[in-house]
Amino acid sequence: MQQRERLIQRRLELNMNHEQVAELAKITRAYYSNIEAGRKTPSMRVAKRIADALQTTVDQIFFEGDVPKRNTA
Repeated sequence: MQQRERLIQRRLELNMNHEQVAELAKITRAYYSNIEAGRKTPSMRVAKRIADALQTTVDQIFFEGDVPKRNTA
């Protein structure tokens, strides 16, 4: 699952719209919409505020599945 899909899925799980997430994250609705659409990449500070607004972690939203697992064998 890609970042944009995780953002959309989590937002919908919480029955939130773009405006609500943006307000909680202290960013504009347009900026959040661009992040969700994959047109913009947030700073770590903004990513943390978005994750907090979505009641999850930065890793779960922005990195889950994007980093290959290390082979520890």
